[in-house]
Amino acid sequence: MHEDHGLFGPGSVTWRVMGEPVLVIGGIRALLLQALHPPTMWGTAQNSELMDPRSAWARMQRTVDFVRVRTYGTTQEVERVGRRVRKLHSMLTGLNLRTGETFPVDDPENLLWVHMGEVDSYLDVARRAGVPLSDADADRFVDEQRRAAAVVGLDPADVPASVAEMKEYYQEMRKRIWACREAREGLLRMFNPNVPRKLLPLKLAAPAIGVLVVSTLPRWARRMYGLPGLPTSDLAATLTLKGLHRTTQVVPERYRYQPDALRARRLIREYEKSLESRTLHIAAS
Repeated sequence: MHEDHGLFGPGSVTWRVMGEPVLVIGGIRALLLQALHPPTMWGTAQNSELMDPRSAWARMQRTVDFVRVRTYGTTQEVERVGRRVRKLHSMLTGLNLRTGETFPVDDPENLLWVHMGEVDSYLDVARRAGVPLSDADADRFVDEQRRAAAVVGLDPADVPASVAEMKEYYQEMRKRIWACREAREGLLRMFNPNVPRKLLPLKLAAPAIGVLVVSTLPRWARRMYGLPGLPTSDLAATLTLKGLHRTTQVVPERYRYQPDALRARRLIREYEKSLESRTLHIAAS
């Protein structure tokens, strides 16, 4: 009987990428990118604890756990968290602060914007950090993530399936986005987050992390936030990401990866050995 690997599995690019510690930067980058779509930001701010400093950390932890289950969970686990998220979103509405109209939080445009913010951020940070990914791997990653899009209620057929399609999507969306007040407030809070006492070192490191995260954003996104969008910032961010990734590679795997990612690494090695063995057998026959 085959083990249930959920949406992806050891043969996927997703498993090769998502466990790397440097991807934490990608997750935070995604939040800043997602916030540039005002309806998404308004819907989130009006219906969640994101804007409450006392509760924001707990909400962030729930988001991280959702991504973890979606990436490494069994089919049953993924379906369970997906149902919960879809049910929650279906009951929520937001107020468009420009038009005064209400809109469903699970409007496909909002869901797709959030999804693409994750995909673009994880892929961009991984490639710039030096995680081994060919152009074909990058396209496969974008394509695989359409399965993740289905978890929140999107039709995979309506989701970009390659890096080129993702670029076209952003080119079109840039005409309709900007940094609303809530997005700018969120950017400022990133530099001084409210975290549990046991994570005080994270609070002390927040300004440096914040500068790096902002520098990884596309130039057009930085300009929307009123920040410099200079090529030199891109180069500095890339060099810093490469340095961080190289540093983490020195750490033994059992300390470097979270349990789910560690298990995924083991299964990837077993899968690759199996492929190599089959290839040798075919060549010898």
